[in-house]
Amino acid sequence: MRSIWTAATGMQAQNLNIDVIANNLANVNTSGFKKSRADFQDLLYETLTAPGVSSSEATEVPTGIQVGHGARPAATQRLNIQGDFQHTQNPFDMAIEGPGYFQILQINGETAYTRAGTFKIDSEGRIVTSDGFLMEPEITIPGDTISVHVGTDGTVSVLQPGSAEAVDIGTIELARFTNPAGLTSIGRNLLLVSTASGDATVGTPGEDGLGTIAQGYVEMSNVNVVDEMVSMITAQRAYELNSKAIQASDEMLQMANNIKR
Repeated sequence: MRSIWTAATGMQAQNLNIDVIANNLANVNTSGFKKSRADFQDLLYETLTAPGVSSSEATEVPTGIQVGHGARPAATQRLNIQGDFQHTQNPFDMAIEGPGYFQILQINGETAYTRAGTFKIDSEGRIVTSDGFLMEPEITIPGDTISVHVGTDGTVSVLQPGSAEAVDIGTIELARFTNPAGLTSIGRNLLLVSTASGDATVGTPGEDGLGTIAQGYVEMSNVNVVDEMVSMITAQRAYELNSKAIQASDEMLQMANNIKR
């Protein structure tokens, strides 16, 4: 009975669906995290009667008979919806209002991208991530700095002792992509360029379609706990119903085997 294998594909699909939902819930407090959604496709159909075949000299079958063979995962799509902002008053916390990604220089020299703006400074005064990866372009805060100001256009200025005016020491640049959902996640809140995402277009915040920078704010995860709980219940019930379909098919086979008795 094809129904056993069909229902099994449904259980496998819902198992992946739960995996995606669990990852979303696990990252509900991860700064800059974008939730994912599992997309599914139906499998090939077995055509018992093709639509449109002749049923007589003057008539044709309007719909035919096609039996599906279940479902399969097609993609996990990252939903790049703006998350809520949390005011932290930390001068090195930055959030992007609108499209764009911070550029991060990895140890191997490759540039990664992130929406998590929870930056720190290292022993040399350079702006880095929680893992010590440098922001690109590199910006170094002088050791005698009294206060740091980051403008909406990414301009970083510092106030030093004996100076009445702030001095510009660099500019934060953002990157954007034709298809942000095509970026490859590598963990640590970092994303890499892929063929699907297209090459990065780097520019000044607030220009060429890029968002602006809000200093003292952190973009929170865009995961909605209520939505994820509802999705989890739906996936759980779908998994249960598919298992019931397998059980029903097994009972039908058992009845067929017992006909001689």
